[in-house]
Amino acid sequence: MQPTPDFDPGKLARSLLRRSRQGALATLMAGSGDPYCSLVNLASHPDGSPILLISGLAVHTRNILADSRVSLMLDERVAGDPLEGARIMLSGQAEQAASDKELLKRRYLNAHPSAEAFVSFKDFSFFRIRPTGTHLVAGFGRIVDLRPEQFLTDLAGAEDLLAAEKGAVEHMNADHRDAMSLYATKLLGAAEGDWRCTGCDPEGLDMQAGQTALRLDFPERVTNGTALRKMLVRLAGEARAKLDSSATN
Repeated sequence: MQPTPDFDPGKLARSLLRRSRQGALATLMAGSGDPYCSLVNLASHPDGSPILLISGLAVHTRNILADSRVSLMLDERVAGDPLEGARIMLSGQAEQAASDKELLKRRYLNAHPSAEAFVSFKDFSFFRIRPTGTHLVAGFGRIVDLRPEQFLTDLAGAEDLLAAEKGAVEHMNADHRDAMSLYATKLLGAAEGDWRCTGCDPEGLDMQAGQTALRLDFPERVTNGTALRKMLVRLAGEARAKLDSSATN
């Protein structure tokens, strides 16, 4: 089926990747090749690909080490009939962290602070799923297969931004929680909450309050720390303008 003209499947798939904190991970049983499915927590790499923290004692980890091919299902968890919500079935290969371990660790702990209690355990390792494609289902007339370049964020030329991300996230959470609240409530229509920044990339900002995650898309791509600061100031101004407008109406 082809999507309707007003539908942007790549944008929805990217949003699900950024906002999902749990998913159903399918692996192949070592030896038999039988399918095996398990529930996992996840975070997202700056390009949107999923990050896992899994134990070597778990069946799914042993399966991955024998055959890295995996599938991951993410859904919106809407109220009522779960089949009414959008979902993606992502296929790819799970790679154990190497030189990028610190990046994966930081991004994962930003999304799952409670994992700090066991992240240093020797049997736990970080894995990143390198997608080969995804199947998106978002309702009648909205079913489409996507290639990785259609839903992952292009990081080319954004090295300066990636280097500045850690400091930017820490700065936003330490000094600009009021702006985070305004982004969430005035620009994204979310409820009041203890909103904090969990990450940023050339296309947007990730926020979280408890286990509720939001994605604030940037109107233009940013590739360095200076452009990020200007974008965040701009968006804060837009959010405050909406606050002032609602106060006078």
